[in-house]
Amino acid sequence: MNPAVGRESSAVTPDANAQQLLRLENNTLREKLREAEETLDAIRNGDVDAVVVSGADSKPRVYTLETADQTYRLLVEEMQEGALTLTRSGDILYCNRRLAQLVETQPERVIGGSLARFVAAADWPNVLKLIASKSKGELGIKTDQGRIIPTHVSFSALRGDGFGSEEIFCCIITDLTEQRSTADQLRSAHAALLAQVAERERTERLLRQSQKMEAVGQLTGGIAHDFNNLLMVISGGLSILDREPTPERRQALRDGMRQAAERGAALTRQLLAFSRQKELHAKPIAIPRHVEGMRELLDGSLGGSVTVKTVFDRDVWPVRVDEGELGIALLNLCVNARDAMPQGGTITIAAVNRSELREYGLAGDFVEISVSDTGVGMDAETITRCLEPFYTTKDIGKGSGLGLAQVYGFAHGSGGSVHVESRAREGTKVLLLLPRSNESPSTVPRQMEPRHGVSTPGPALCRVLLVEDDVQVASLTSAMLTELGYEVIPVTTGQAALNELAATPDIGLVLSDVMMPGGMDGMGLVREMRQRRISLPVVLVSGFSAAAQRDAEDEGIPLLPKPYTLGDLAAQLASVLSRSGAPQQGPLP
Repeated sequence: MNPAVGRESSAVTPDANAQQLLRLENNTLREKLREAEETLDAIRNGDVDAVVVSGADSKPRVYTLETADQTYRLLVEEMQEGALTLTRSGDILYCNRRLAQLVETQPERVIGGSLARFVAAADWPNVLKLIASKSKGELGIKTDQGRIIPTHVSFSALRGDGFGSEEIFCCIITDLTEQRSTADQLRSAHAALLAQVAERERTERLLRQSQKMEAVGQLTGGIAHDFNNLLMVISGGLSILDREPTPERRQALRDGMRQAAERGAALTRQLLAFSRQKELHAKPIAIPRHVEGMRELLDGSLGGSVTVKTVFDRDVWPVRVDEGELGIALLNLCVNARDAMPQGGTITIAAVNRSELREYGLAGDFVEISVSDTGVGMDAETITRCLEPFYTTKDIGKGSGLGLAQVYGFAHGSGGSVHVESRAREGTKVLLLLPRSNESPSTVPRQMEPRHGVSTPGPALCRVLLVEDDVQVASLTSAMLTELGYEVIPVTTGQAALNELAATPDIGLVLSDVMMPGGMDGMGLVREMRQRRISLPVVLVSGFSAAAQRDAEDEGIPLLPKPYTLGDLAAQLASVLSRSGAPQQGPLP
């Protein structure tokens, strides 16, 4: 044997073996591919009853034509939405059990029929559009029992060539009844919540008004006593004025009557501020000025056996609160202090600055207003409950227990707090803590009439139409206008004023009360004048200026509050006439 030949043979053998193996593997793969193609052809032609497949665990699994789509059928049959297949014209080819349940019938009574049977006639054209556009929407499905069920429908096209040439669509239907019910419940709950909020707000308004009226009720006896004294000064002075021979004595009587009238007007304004119904309006308040402004009210309501002292820091910060609510709170505290001192005593109202306060659940700069008494004090149980609404230790008819509750509500509503310090037989101190305001309180000085009257300017330069239903007030106002040099035309109703304006062309100004009989008040007269294009200056007069102020401001009409003096009237008319460019009277001295 040739060695060279042997070496060559041994070098070639491995490559020949590898190529032989590759040829065998390729043949095997071709055979399997051929068998797979034959199987697929047999499946397509319907020649195969079953297919056996070896799984990953080497256990064979048999899939027949009857069970090949079993998994998908189970999914469709058990789903919570209704499912169906249908033609473009709406003929139903298949439906699952959920769809049959939804329309309250059996699947065999659905399949083969038209979807139009389960849709309201008016909605059917819209359904055909949804099918054609393969889109979705909401639809009312009609059951066999005639009920209409709100649903969401979604149409899509089925792909594949197992349905012939006709296009087949799938529809998924979701019952919205529960969702709509939940939404209705949420809407009902929301409406109920809004109603509760509105009722709470109404109750709070009524409670505030009740608290105000209780405070006014506490004042009745003292205020009636004060007014009787004021009326006595006026009526008594009038009765002896003409009998007094000396000018000095007559002047002293006139000064006393004028002061009595001014005190009565001040008390009336304060009572109206307490009793009127209005929304809370916060503004910067200077505590010392506010308390001193309440002095007349406190002296009249607390009685002569009680002394009121005030102690204020030199530079007490202002607070931003509702002025009327603050007044009621202080009044309630003072009335409670008075009732705790049946034999009389001293009430001390103090105010101090509390910088960077960290007590009573508060933090920041606050003003501490305290009302202290020398009365009987409270025990521990009473202190615990004294701020509760309607809790009171007073006898029946002596109080409703709303006073301190109002103070508590006012303080917390203003961003502050209330703290009560008391011991039996040692008096009580109530601390009212209100947040500091960085704004400056407005200081509008009260316009006072000159002590020695107003000089008349001479002949009338303007004719005034006076609209006033009260005969005595109309007579007095006419005299005041005449004293100022105006010519006066008095009428008693708004309609009479319109008639006079139509008949008398040279009227220069209208002075009208706000509240009048006949169905047309002062604001109604203003609006009717504008409707008739009567462009005359108008001044309204009201004894309830707070109630009329907003309407007058909205209409741009000046408002003169009752009672007013000759100087007040002269200044107001001169101001209005100067703005309108009409003739006016000379300046006051």
